[in-house]
Amino acid sequence: MTHPHQTEDTSMPERNPILITGAAGEIGGVSRTMVDMLLDQGQPVRAFVRQDDERAHALRQAGAEVFVGDLLDIADVTAALQGVRRIYFSMSLSPYYTDAVSLMAAAARAQGDIEVFVNISEYEQSFMTFEKMTAPEEERRSWLGGLVTQWSPQQRAHWVAEQVLEWSGLPAVHVRAAMFVENPLLTWLALEPLSNGELRLPFGHHRLAPIAGYDVAELCVKILTDPEPHIAKSYDLTGPELKDMHGFAEDYAAALGRPVVYVPEDVETWNEIYVDTAMSAYPHIAEHLKTLTRLMGGGGYRGVTDQLETLLGRPPKTVRWALENHPRIRKLASA
Repeated sequence: MTHPHQTEDTSMPERNPILITGAAGEIGGVSRTMVDMLLDQGQPVRAFVRQDDERAHALRQAGAEVFVGDLLDIADVTAALQGVRRIYFSMSLSPYYTDAVSLMAAAARAQGDIEVFVNISEYEQSFMTFEKMTAPEEERRSWLGGLVTQWSPQQRAHWVAEQVLEWSGLPAVHVRAAMFVENPLLTWLALEPLSNGELRLPFGHHRLAPIAGYDVAELCVKILTDPEPHIAKSYDLTGPELKDMHGFAEDYAAALGRPVVYVPEDVETWNEIYVDTAMSAYPHIAEHLKTLTRLMGGGGYRGVTDQLETLLGRPPKTVRWALENHPRIRKLASA
């Protein structure tokens, strides 16, 4: 016989914890922002972290249940899913990204009862279609300005991960984001020249519409709290407007409270000076970032969509807003 209070409990599926991976990312990162947004709404959150450190402690203080484990260990992933119906999957740049998505999908399938699997997907949406990736090499070269004919290992991993989730039969939602304003290329790799009033980037006169991580977080929270309308959909998201690097320089100037001028750099020279130096210990990340600069230097990431505004019911946050709220930029502004 069912007691009245038990009936009430079962009618509230949101009481199952929502699993958020990558939750120990830096403050302002998508996963960490989502944890705070969900907790503010009274949703129970299970935050999957790699290490039990001060970031894990901060998550507990905020009210999340913390699960310490390895996304590449199927036992850990299965244990983390117990009692979970809704999953947000994100992982820092890793050569094993596709493995991790596949393991999470396998564990989710084995458990059953999954209501939504929100997958963050970051690759060049306009060129990384099956048709374009399999076109003759000279066509690929001409589309991308002759700079690059392949994709970064990380972008390829994201593309493959989408295929895996499609094959899995899980109720997946693909959130495909353009480059984030918070990307290292636009934030900490740009810091040293910015301190001298120069925005040094290898993007020529191309225009970009990067997205604020905050907006991606808000959309993913919306999907996790009410999955039904979004199942089996893919969303292609960008920031609100295309602007060239001179426009970006104005945004940095506003965020820093000092004049900033754009100085165009040669792509390969810039990669050598900034990426190779900073990322020598992380070849996978270096390869990803260098491919991004080549793609953008060749005119990739050129479109704008209105999907974010339609889904959130408000205009996307601007580049200026995202820079003004970025911890590293704020620190430089107060230096």
